[in-house]
Amino acid sequence: MESTPARSQSRLDSYVDRYAARTAGMTASEIRALFAVASRPEVVSLAGGMPNISGLPLDVVSSAIGDLVTQQGPVAMQYGSGQGVPELREQITDVMRLEGIEAHPDDVVVTVGSQQAVDLVTRIFCDPGDVVLCEAPSYVGALGVFKAYQADVVHVEMDAHGLVPEALEQAIASVQASGRRIKFLYTIPNFHNPAGITLSAERRPRILDICRREGVLVLEDNPYGLLGFDQEPMRALRADEAEGVIYLGSFSKTFAPGFRVGWALAPHPVREKLVLAQESATLCPPQFSQMAVSAYLANHDWQGQIKQFREMYRERRDAMVSALEDLMPAACQWNVPDGGFYVWLTLPPGIDAKSMLPRAVTARVAYVPGTAFFADGYGSSSMRLSFCYPTPERIREGVRRLAGVLEAEMELRATFGAAAPERGVGPYQGYDAPGTDLS
Repeated sequence: MESTPARSQSRLDSYVDRYAARTAGMTASEIRALFAVASRPEVVSLAGGMPNISGLPLDVVSSAIGDLVTQQGPVAMQYGSGQGVPELREQITDVMRLEGIEAHPDDVVVTVGSQQAVDLVTRIFCDPGDVVLCEAPSYVGALGVFKAYQADVVHVEMDAHGLVPEALEQAIASVQASGRRIKFLYTIPNFHNPAGITLSAERRPRILDICRREGVLVLEDNPYGLLGFDQEPMRALRADEAEGVIYLGSFSKTFAPGFRVGWALAPHPVREKLVLAQESATLCPPQFSQMAVSAYLANHDWQGQIKQFREMYRERRDAMVSALEDLMPAACQWNVPDGGFYVWLTLPPGIDAKSMLPRAVTARVAYVPGTAFFADGYGSSSMRLSFCYPTPERIREGVRRLAGVLEAEMELRATFGAAAPERGVGPYQGYDAPGTDLS
């Protein structure tokens, strides 16, 4: 029998020499690392973006699923189409119509959550070394996908009104001058994760014009678009550009994440590739989940349910902002989001959110450091706070604990000294947060 070399025996992972090169980009996110601690009942988690589904009419959902099993069980529990259930795709076009999108069900591909849609789009477009443009900061789950496929992320500055058109033009020019290929712009225009801001109506046509002129595809990720607090849904980018935009949606935030049902709306040629990629990944999205969501949409006032969610999240947003105003040190700054789940908090100079996290967890409060949302090490002076899941009372208690940790950290810095992080340099002119005036 062939003996195992001593070098391999000493390794924690004896397969390390056998993995594909792209696995080097497959690393656990900072959010995932928090789950074990943040899920403890004594910890107030302001970290995860779990939707609060306590307001769902579970009796209605239970009845719909029971009827699905008894009446259509042999179909629901069988394999299905790689593109998705036709009836659900038709209903998805009704959902998107709320944001001004007129689409045909044939151009919809159902996916296992919109996260899989990001993965499939990246798989069919990106070769190693290709460039994906992303807002700064950007969604950690998408950054993980881009890294896993060995794409290079180039961040583009945001401010209080969303993606900055001039910064987008500069980023495109810089990448083109370097001889690299831009495959698409990844953007979350509504109630951004993690920044909580929304791309203004005035900038949307400018962003589309720039991408159209430069031949840059837009990947519009919109899981929060129907969760605005005080306004009707904004017109989607896809509503004004059918060929240059791939639109991603999800029922995770407006119904329930456990069903893992999302979708991509893509130009016809891209749709064909997405279906092939879907079939190679899963054969088909789960038939049962799709039919359960379809039954819910057909038999329940889903728009009324979304309105209830909006009111619940607005109450939690107000609790978060009120607690920050009352309890946080004066040197902190934050935005007031118009919808979605998140507040982006900027810390006083010299305070590192990632370094402070262990002390926060010891004080039984959790958040996500800003560095999780950048591909290049920025974000150390910021953090994402999520208000979607805890009750208003728990939110206030979490902010109280966090403020105590931060005040102690500031006292340590004042006593022992610490150099403030350098600003005014780098590709975003020192930008490691989407500005400090995001009201």
